[in-house]
Amino acid sequence: MRSGVIAQKLGMTRIFTDAGEHVPVTVLRLANCQVVGHRTKEKNGYVALQLGSGTRKAKTLTRAERNNFAIAKVEPKRKVVEFRVDEKAMIPVGAEITADHFLVGQFVDVVGTSIGKGFAGGMKRWNFGGLRATHGVSVSHRSIGSTGGRQDPGKTFKNKKMPGHLGVDRVTTLNLKVMQTDVERGLILVEGAVPGSKGGWITVRDAVKKKLPKDVPQPGKFRLAGDAAAGEAASAEAPPATETPAEGA
Repeated sequence: MRSGVIAQKLGMTRIFTDAGEHVPVTVLRLANCQVVGHRTKEKNGYVALQLGSGTRKAKTLTRAERNNFAIAKVEPKRKVVEFRVDEKAMIPVGAEITADHFLVGQFVDVVGTSIGKGFAGGMKRWNFGGLRATHGVSVSHRSIGSTGGRQDPGKTFKNKKMPGHLGVDRVTTLNLKVMQTDVERGLILVEGAVPGSKGGWITVRDAVKKKLPKDVPQPGKFRLAGDAAAGEAASAEAPPATETPAEGA
C-alpha cells in the first residue's frame, strides 16, 4: 500500500482526446508536498507517513509544531495529513512527492470537504419531492410533510431526514481516472468532479476498488531535498563551453 498525496483544488477545465471527444477534468496542484514525519510500530503502534503541503508563517505555530518541522528540516506546512502505508513503502523525511507519483490511466480515490450551503430545506438537502403544486396545498409546497411524531411513538426518531445544515462534510469520490500529469508545474488532472471549493485541500491516493497498475512506481515518485540544489550547483560550477580551432586552420 503506497502513500497518497495532499493536493489543492484549482478548478475544472476540459481536455480533448485523439478522437476529438472532450473530457471534463479537475485540476489538482501539489503545493510542495513533502514528508514531514514517520510513524512506526515500535514507537506509535502503526506504520504511516506524515505529509505536509502549502506554506505557513512560523509565528502562527505552537512551539511543539515548530519543533516537529525543525526536526524534519522542512518549512512549516499549512496542511498535514497521515497516510497508512506498508513498511516497504516508507519515503525519506524531507522528500517531495512529484506529480508522476500517479500514472496516466490509473484510478484514484479523492477525499475533500464539500462546499457549505448553510441551512437548507428537505427538498434541497435530501431531494424530497415536496407537496402538491396545485390546489389543496397552501403556502407549504416545499414542506417535508409529517415527521411521525404522534402519541405513538411520541417522538421524532434520531437521524430523521429533515431541514438543517448542508455541506462542509467529508466526501470521498471513488475511482476517478488520472488523465494527465505535469511534473514541472506539479499538476494532476483527474476525470470528473472533485468535492470541495476552489483552493480547498484534497487528499488523493490509489483506488481501493481498482487493481493497481504493474508499472506504478514503488514506493512512489519523489524528489529528495538535496537533488534540486545539487543540480543547480553543478550547473553553476560548470565552465562555459569553448570552441576549439580545427587543425590546419
